[in-house]
Amino acid sequence: MAPVDVLEAPEVNLALPQDSLIGDVREISRNVLSPLTSDIDAGFYPSDVLRELAGAGAMSAHLKAPHGHDDMSVSLKAMVEVSQVCGSTGFLMWCHGVCGIYLQHAASTHLREERLLDHVCGFGLGGTALSNPMKSYAQIETFLLHAKPVAGGYVVNGSLPWVSHLGPENYCGAIAQIEAASGNNPSREVMFLLDCADDAVDLQTCPSFSGMEGTGTYALHLNNYFVGEDRLIADPAQPFIRSIRAKFVLLQTGWAAGVIQGGLQSMRAVQSSLGHVNRYLDVQPAQLQDEFDQWWDDTLALSRMAPDGSDEGFVAVLKARARGSVLSLKSAQAGLLHQGARGYVMTSPVQRRIRESHFVAIVTPALKHIYSEIDRLEGLSKSH
Repeated sequence: MAPVDVLEAPEVNLALPQDSLIGDVREISRNVLSPLTSDIDAGFYPSDVLRELAGAGAMSAHLKAPHGHDDMSVSLKAMVEVSQVCGSTGFLMWCHGVCGIYLQHAASTHLREERLLDHVCGFGLGGTALSNPMKSYAQIETFLLHAKPVAGGYVVNGSLPWVSHLGPENYCGAIAQIEAASGNNPSREVMFLLDCADDAVDLQTCPSFSGMEGTGTYALHLNNYFVGEDRLIADPAQPFIRSIRAKFVLLQTGWAAGVIQGGLQSMRAVQSSLGHVNRYLDVQPAQLQDEFDQWWDDTLALSRMAPDGSDEGFVAVLKARARGSVLSLKSAQAGLLHQGARGYVMTSPVQRRIRESHFVAIVTPALKHIYSEIDRLEGLSKSH
């Protein structure tokens, strides 16, 4: 994986209207990204494509001005254009987009200003290492990174098994549990920007996955990583996570929607040649399109409501996200069944989309995580 070359990063045009922005993203997807999909599926990390998308404003429209349009629906629509061509790259857009949220609301002025500007322009590429913390807050896992208070900040140690959108010059938002000074003090967590170029960071190659190989995913090891004020996103972390959790999850729906649309395209591509026999299959393009349209309209409406930190709002977002996972799985499998043997060839986009849809359903928050969280939050609501 090549490091990011900051000299080649484009300047982002934040003045583009929505239609022009989506049109530019569509051109990048069709002309630049599409020829690379097989390489990406085999492990190529598309850093140059991501910088082009950043330059088009595709990964920052959801951010507040002057760094974005404060319109999540635009970011979601841009993600659809990319994800229906390549789900891996759509997922990386989510990683980058959610990292932008961390930076824009960070405690550190340096992160909110210099680092955010570089991030929006694509000078830097950044992701999110919050899978373990999100599961820890849901009591599925325990925190794997631990911070010790020292003069001027914290020293962090620990390992995360896999974090995406990383590379030697990349960065990500991360959370560590702070060691309590005494047993009487409640534990808390600190959120910070983790720079992979730091000598205290070791990136190790992960085992080969069945899909999503071109996502720059590594095992992350920290050995006395120092977090000073210039790297601080939130301390304590949990109130911050509560405030941005709905955006974190809702932003994933654009990626899911693109995978669903890709499945629909596979179904329609063989209607003229195989429609006479495909009409006996349970899932038909028109039916699935109707299901998608209803879900997508509801999801875009949610994105325009600027979801807050309330449990009620978060449950609505979780339900939309869960529906996106279910439709991704349904669409990808239907695309395979409609394509038949031609879709069973390993190099077929249909095969790649099957594996992408599985990742939509298991990435944090996975379907089982979502359902358990909905049950917990609705139970809390009823108890009050």
